[in-house]
Amino acid sequence: PRPLGSSGNNWRRVRERARPGFHRLSKRFFARRTLRAARDLIGKVLVHEHRGGTTAGIIVETEGYTGRGDPGSHAHRGPRTRNLPMFGPAGRAYVYRCHLYPLLNVVTEPDGVPGAVLLRAVEPVAGLPLMRRRSGDRPVTDLARGPGRLARAFGVTLEHNRADLLRGRLYLARGARRPLRVARATRVGLRGPAARLPWRFYAAGNPFVSHV
Repeated sequence: PRPLGSSGNNWRRVRERARPGFHRLSKRFFARRTLRAARDLIGKVLVHEHRGGTTAGIIVETEGYTGRGDPGSHAHRGPRTRNLPMFGPAGRAYVYRCHLYPLLNVVTEPDGVPGAVLLRAVEPVAGLPLMRRRSGDRPVTDLARGPGRLARAFGVTLEHNRADLLRGRLYLARGARRPLRVARATRVGLRGPAARLPWRFYAAGNPFVSHV
């Protein structure tokens, strides 16, 4: 199949469907193995119905983070004040600051089991003028390519930590029914054993992917 983003018709289809009231993902989608959720989020739609306008985009890159068996995870050494959202409930946001920017993660796994998926890149399909006001006059491919830019373009702040993504104005929804070729690779910015785990998923050939 052609990479997502190669078809103008696909853009129109997803833009039409990514309106307020678009079919949200259920808790069942998130309350399962982190790596399955991370892979299956490729092609889904991130939506933020902000008071300044609605932004939406197709998720094209994710990374999975689990618990004690994952030295790259915040939950590697068990529950702490900072990482408590990773332990549930599933379908909530886990937002933390890295350098200057907040990063948006989606909590996964059954309640009590740590897991989260970092949203690394999105292909914008709605609300581009609002994204540019937040992010500057960047090329469309750079508006939400990388987790820091993604959060900025979508108006995600630390106040969204623990936000209910199942019922709130920031949520994830079903995407286009177009088949995607999903590839996987190692996660970005890690060292040691964590850097060898192939737990990054992305839409192969998509120009909005942040790191290849």
